[in-house]
Amino acid sequence: MILLAHQQFTLRHPGGAGAALAFVRDPARALAAVDFLRGLHADTWQVRGELVVAVPLLGEVDLPFCSQLHVTPDGAELLPQALDQERAWVEVGGVARTDAQGDMAFGFEFRAHLSVPEGAGWGGAAFEKMARSAAERTLERLARTLPASIAAALIQD
Repeated sequence: MILLAHQQFTLRHPGGAGAALAFVRDPARALAAVDFLRGLHADTWQVRGELVVAVPLLGEVDLPFCSQLHVTPDGAELLPQALDQERAWVEVGGVARTDAQGDMAFGFEFRAHLSVPEGAGWGGAAFEKMARSAAERTLERLARTLPASIAAALIQD
């Protein structure tokens, strides 16, 4: 099953344009306060880790991800990389753009690939539908926490 969640928001860096540009180009700093990420590793070309979610009916699910980091003149982009996984994983993509006032416009996309136990008959189909609905709500809820988490990283910065 594949689930999608998106989040777009804008924050202002208190240090101005130069500080905003440095912040969005450094995912380790920008994502430092995101509590649903575990094992975050970021360097100048790649960001990897696990997105950890508690999904009703499925329990805690850790979704590994790997994204290429591309620096742009006004920010950075995360390009999701497919993982050769039999179990669950997630594609994390995004863009962060800055302007002359220090505003940072973020756009994230999560595409979770989950394996759900197959069931027979209408009971199995009903379970899959409930699991999908619960997982979608959970992923969307996590995406909604990103603005506050990145704002918290600004304070810690």
